[in-house]
Amino acid sequence: MDENNVEIGLPAPLFEAKAFHNGEIVDVKLKNYRGKWVVLFFYPADFTFICPTELGELAENYDELTKLKVEVFSVSTDTVFTHAAWATHSPTIAKVKFPMVADPAAQICTSYGTIIPMEGISLRGTFIIDPDGVLRAIEMHDNSIGRSTAELIRKIKAAQFVREHSGEVCPASWQPGKKTLKPGLGLVGKI
Repeated sequence: MDENNVEIGLPAPLFEAKAFHNGEIVDVKLKNYRGKWVVLFFYPADFTFICPTELGELAENYDELTKLKVEVFSVSTDTVFTHAAWATHSPTIAKVKFPMVADPAAQICTSYGTIIPMEGISLRGTFIIDPDGVLRAIEMHDNSIGRSTAELIRKIKAAQFVREHSGEVCPASWQPGKKTLKPGLGLVGKI
C-alpha cells in the first residue's frame, strides 16, 4: 500500500474524475459535495466476484443512505466504459444508482492509499467524509474479505450522532436510540 496523507480528522483528498451514472458519463468533483456526507467505496475491479456482491448490497441500501444525506461513490481503476459494460451485463450492477468513478490512472486510489502498485488495482477501502470534507472513518480490507453495508450504515449514524451531540461518544455496536457516553473523570474505571 502506498503511503499517503489520508488521516482521520483531516480534509479528505479532493479529486475530479469521470463516472458512469444513470446510463451516462458524468464529471464528478468531490468539492461539489460539501454539505453532504460522502462514502468513497474503493474496490478492486469490475467483472470480478466479491465486488458485485458489495456493490449490489450498497445498491439495495442506497435509498436509506440518501435519507441519511449520504452520497456514495464507488471507485475502481476501471474506465467508465468498463463500468458501463458491467452495468449492461450484470443484473446486480444494473441496480446501482450511485456514481461509479473511473480511476484508470490510479490517482484517486493512490491519494487514498488503496492502490496495490504491482497489480494496478485497489484494496477494499471505505472512507466516510463529513459535510465539512473531513475524513471521519477508514476501513481497509484484504481483497478476499467483503464488507457489510449494515455496518457502514451503523458507522454513518454514529458519526452523524456525535457531530450533532458535542461531548457524547458512541460505544461498541451503538445503534440510534441506545445509550451514549459522556467522557469525563466520573466514568474513569467505571465502565
